[in-house]
Amino acid sequence: MLAKGFTVDLRRCQLLGLAGSVVLAAGGGTAGALPVRELPSLASGRAALGLVGVYFGVVLLIAAWALLGRVVRGPEPPTPRALLVVLAVWAIPLLLAPPLFSRDVYSYLAQGAMVDAHIDVYTHGPAMLGGPLADEVAPVWRRTATPYGPVFLAVASALSGLTRGEVPAGLFAMRVVALLGVALMAAALPKLARHSGADPAAALWLGALNPLVLLHLVAGAHNDAVMLGLLGAGLVAALGRRPVLGAVLVTLAALVKAPAVLGLAALIALQPRAGRGMARSIVTTTAAALATTVAATAAAGTGYGWIAALKTPVSPHNWSPTSLLGRATGDILQSLGSDLAPYALPAWHALGLVLTGVVIVGIWLRRPRACPVYALGLSLATVAVLGPAVRPWYALWGLFLIAAAAPSGSVRHRVAAVTGALALAVLPSGGPPDTEQLALAVSGGTLALVVLWQAHQTSSAPVLGRTA
Repeated sequence: MLAKGFTVDLRRCQLLGLAGSVVLAAGGGTAGALPVRELPSLASGRAALGLVGVYFGVVLLIAAWALLGRVVRGPEPPTPRALLVVLAVWAIPLLLAPPLFSRDVYSYLAQGAMVDAHIDVYTHGPAMLGGPLADEVAPVWRRTATPYGPVFLAVASALSGLTRGEVPAGLFAMRVVALLGVALMAAALPKLARHSGADPAAALWLGALNPLVLLHLVAGAHNDAVMLGLLGAGLVAALGRRPVLGAVLVTLAALVKAPAVLGLAALIALQPRAGRGMARSIVTTTAAALATTVAATAAAGTGYGWIAALKTPVSPHNWSPTSLLGRATGDILQSLGSDLAPYALPAWHALGLVLTGVVIVGIWLRRPRACPVYALGLSLATVAVLGPAVRPWYALWGLFLIAAAAPSGSVRHRVAAVTGALALAVLPSGGPPDTEQLALAVSGGTLALVVLWQAHQTSSAPVLGRTA
């Protein structure tokens, strides 16, 4: 805990987070998800130092965000505009950094090039494209069809044509697209919070300045930013008595990544609150969603293969609860000599999907009249937790809307604790860790904690001296 008398202000938080982002970006220059020809050996020292620097920066960023939470809860909380300035300052150093914590952005570029080359991305993986761009894709995904919808593939194809297949230009363009998604998220949060009776500043702190947003949506350039930005914009449009526009935007979000389709349920639940009948709400939303799907798919020219591609297999070492239980069950059955061992993982994944459906139905039976936005956040969190694949940035699906509509501060505190821990869960290279990498990461984080403690002691010393 901070000593009595230790003061925290917005500027200190801003500077501490900026320092974290700068060190993080610098470390990513040798330890990030670099192009394969630029990957240094860990034994060279450059990558090792970079890894230490990345985790040093991540811990500083988490600390700045946690301290900012104290300012937001204080007697004179900052305005949403001031918090948006902090978000921009923290994000700027990450703009020119290499991709961090995942190589997915290379897959996006390869898929865009495939669409440009008229290769069916719902049947073939990037290996079919070949060439240097396909070599940048993580090996586990090179022969895997994409599960992304036609809206995102149209964006990726347009960027591929614009950047002419040049990897550095493509990476920057994808990051700009992700930033636009984050900007939509940040614009939607205060409006959703006011509608839900929540504090706009607290919503921005948890939903937009969260380290997961900076590490994975900005630094990682994940397309989840586009999905969430469009989803938030659609909900805001519906609250502004523009239900058709809301349905169009939410459908576009689902045509980036499928989980956003649950947002249509929130739109239907919101309209009766504005005086429209339930039957009319269902018909209007459904018609707008279908028309948008047909139009967007025709414009993208990719067809409807994305529906079947939703069954794209997850990585073999995924750490979702159902995958962990499936692998453990399979190992036990195999040790017993059972022929059922190969079916253990699919069975657990199927059970997870059933449980997801049951939980979501329970959420909507209980909460939609109280707050559809919160119900949607809980539903998306359920999909992320019980689905066959879990990634740290998937937590943002539910967190974004929970931040906007959480009924109490205790909910935000619990969510913040979980997401703060998830910010430390992935190596900057995006690959699986080994013992040496874990040791370096822990060393970087520990060094940051020592520096923070020393700074805290220095700031507290005068107060303690006067007390004595």
